[in-house]
Amino acid sequence: MDPDSTLPPAEPINRYPLGTHQPPDRFDPSMIRDWIETLENFPRWLDVLIENLDEEQLHIPYRPDGWSIQQIIHHLADSHMNAYIRLKLALTEDEPVIKPYEQDLWAETAEVDSVPVNISITLLHALHRRMGALMRSMEERDWERGFYHPEQERAICLWEFADHYSWHARHHCEQIRKLRERKGWVY
Repeated sequence: MDPDSTLPPAEPINRYPLGTHQPPDRFDPSMIRDWIETLENFPRWLDVLIENLDEEQLHIPYRPDGWSIQQIIHHLADSHMNAYIRLKLALTEDEPVIKPYEQDLWAETAEVDSVPVNISITLLHALHRRMGALMRSMEERDWERGFYHPEQERAICLWEFADHYSWHARHHCEQIRKLRERKGWVY
């Protein structure tokens, strides 16, 4: 008898540990502060989440056939750079059409495996400081501005955008935290 056959089946790993993004039904200005604070604090959370991880650990995927911690962190830099540009476009143009990109292909480009994660985290510190400062300067009416997303075939208001990227930051942080928890990696 195979000794592993007596073990209970492994619990499936949830791709979305926080659940999928559920945008608010309407704009609530009281949520702005939380979105901005999440986005400003997010790079510091990454600092804590990768503390004491070695190169081998950084290359372990969150789930089978998923991205490694290294890929997740570089993805966050790629994604949030695009987000910042979309924010600036929406504030300076009338409903610009944004350029989608293939995030899965971006996560596999050569530098993702060779560039240390601290480079992307440093980038995120600077980027989110700029993003936070810009968002704090916005008037309430600015949150109704937006851009057109051709893949989603709709306009996205900046309040929905901020809510989404706040969730996105928390989502990927939670993936890393859950992986650390499953592996028993101490902070």
